[in-house]
Amino acid sequence: MPAEQLHEPWRSLVIDAHGHYTTVPAGLRVFRALQISLMGKPVKGAVNVSDDEIRASLEDGQLKLLDERGIDVMLLSPMASAMGHHFGSALVSRYWTEVNNELVHRVCRLYPGRFAGVCSLPQSPGVSPRECVQELKRCIGEFGFVGCNLNPDPSGGYWTSPPLGDEWWYPLYEALEALDAPAMIHASATCNPAFHTTGSHYLNVDSTAFVQLMESRVFSDFPRLRIILPHGGGNVPYQAARYRALGIMNKWEPFDEFITRLYFDTTVYSQEAMELLIKVVGVDNVIYASEMLGGVNAIDPASGRSFDDNRHLVHAVPWLTDEDRTKIFEGNVRKAYPRLGAPAAKI
Repeated sequence: MPAEQLHEPWRSLVIDAHGHYTTVPAGLRVFRALQISLMGKPVKGAVNVSDDEIRASLEDGQLKLLDERGIDVMLLSPMASAMGHHFGSALVSRYWTEVNNELVHRVCRLYPGRFAGVCSLPQSPGVSPRECVQELKRCIGEFGFVGCNLNPDPSGGYWTSPPLGDEWWYPLYEALEALDAPAMIHASATCNPAFHTTGSHYLNVDSTAFVQLMESRVFSDFPRLRIILPHGGGNVPYQAARYRALGIMNKWEPFDEFITRLYFDTTVYSQEAMELLIKVVGVDNVIYASEMLGGVNAIDPASGRSFDDNRHLVHAVPWLTDEDRTKIFEGNVRKAYPRLGAPAAKI
C-alpha cells in the first residue's frame, strides 16, 4: 500500500531514527583507497566531493525513498560497516571518522529539513574511549548532530575491549550525559570469518551489549544516559524469558524494569517480529527506524515490497492506538534524541 493511502488520522511527523549514508559519492571511496595506500604515514587530506555529487547520491536514493514511504526526517550517520574501527592505527581511524562525519554534516546542511546528523566515533582496539570525546563534542557542538553510534567491539569480532559496564567506558558516558546526547549501539564490519557482518555480527553485538549493560551499574552511575539498541534489540525480545530468569538468578535489576532504561528501534522486517518487539519492550521504549538502504536491501517475494519498507508494519499492529503510533513514529524518538529540539521539519 503506498504511503499516501495509509489511513492515519493520528499522523504527525514520521522520524526514521536509523539511516546510514550508504550511497556516498565515489570521491569518498577514492579518499579511503589513498588513505590505505599511505597507511604507514597517515594524513587527513581532503575529500573531493561536490555539493552536486552529494545531491545526486541522495535524490535517487534515500530522499526518493523517504518521499515514497512517507518519512519526514531521517537520522543519518556514516556507513556502519565501513566505520572500520579494527583497521589501521588510531590515527587512521580518527581521520577516516572525521571525514565521514564532515560529509554527513554537509548532507544535513544541504537538506536541513530531511536529515539530522548522528556521528561515528574514532574508536580503535585498545584505545581509551576518552579519545573519542573530542570528536563527539565537535559533532554535537559545531555540527549540530543529535547523537552518536557506539561500537562495543572495535576489534571487529574478537571482543578485545572491556565490557560496556567497565569504567573504561565512563569518560565517554560522562560526555554523553553532559551533552544530553544518546548513543546507538552499532557494530562495524567483522574481520572474524566466523561471523557474517549483517547476518550475525551486528545482532551478536546488540544482544551482547544488552547483557553487558544489564549486569552492570552503568545506569545507576549515569541515570541520564540514553542508549538505543538497534535491529530490534538483537535476540532480546525473542529471549525475554531467558533474561528474566538470568535477572532473578544473578540478582540483577528485573528484566521488565531494566528494558525501560533503553530504547529499541524497529529495524525488524516481518509483522510477527514487529508485534513481538512492541509487546516485550513496550510502546514507550520503541522508536521507528528502517535502516533504509542498509543490511536488507532486497525485495520480499511474499509482499513485493522492499524488506526495509517497514513503516506499514507498525501501522498494521491492530492493538496500537493512534497515540501509540505517534509515540513510536515521533514522540519516543524525541525523548531518545532530545537535541532534535524544535520540530524536526525545522532542524
